Amino acid sequence: MLRITDDITLHDWEMTESFIRASGPGGQNVNKVSTAVELRFEAARSPSLPDPVKARLKRLAGRRWTKDGAIIIQCDDTRSQARNREIARARLAELIGKALVKPKRRIATKPTYGSVKRRLAAKKARSDVKALRGKVAED
Repeated sequence: MLRITDDITLHDWEMTESFIRASGPGGQNVNKVSTAVELRFEAARSPSLPDPVKARLKRLAGRRWTKDGAIIIQCDDTRSQARNREIARARLAELIGKALVKPKRRIATKPTYGSVKRRLAAKKARSDVKALRGKVAED
């Protein structure tokens, strides 16, 4: 089980871990041992997460979200399978933690009367400067 908050705990059946061969440093070890972790979390079917959190999680996950509603997190940072597993679980917990935060609703504001007047006065002054750059008419 993976505990996210006091209310939200992910069960083991919601997550599947598979171990694959990692690329990068490791010497001969890299060709023999499957140290990279691919963590698959069935987010769409998860009873632990409320629907609004699932929607935010889908947006945050981006291309890690599959068509069938799972999140796939890969980790091959270290040469240790156990450490990669911990890192992948921590990344999943962090992602879900971000999805739990409800974004603030934006409140539209109106510019003040003085700021509108100053903006229009500045535009008029700039317009006058540009108008003086034209050709001088001969009388």
